[in-house]
Amino acid sequence: MKIPQDGCLLRVFIGESDRWGSQPLYEAIVMKARELHLAGATVLRGPMGFGAHSRLHTAKILCLSEDLPMVIEIVDSQKKIDGFMPHIDEMVREGLVTRENVRVIKYRASADAEPEAQ
Repeated sequence: MKIPQDGCLLRVFIGESDRWGSQPLYEAIVMKARELHLAGATVLRGPMGFGAHSRLHTAKILCLSEDLPMVIEIVDSQKKIDGFMPHIDEMVREGLVTRENVRVIKYRASADAEPEAQ
């Protein structure tokens, strides 16, 4: 897959306990992005954070939260990200979604890499 040098970064900030049907929301978002052939997605789990309700979520042992912050980052062309946004609008009921322009420096897979089995 080839993406242009000028790309788009979509960030979705949600909670670890957020769900889409029977699966974690972060997993559902990544699987939908893969289904739609977006260039790539990464899920990051944060050790601490707060959102619109100002409720602190932390991994500290004394006040362990079961709803740690999750960030999904997806990079592709603006056109592909725009096409993905209706799915994000439907799936993310509570959280923060940002988009910014990025310069893609390198996007390559190994020439001898086998496609991942499904």
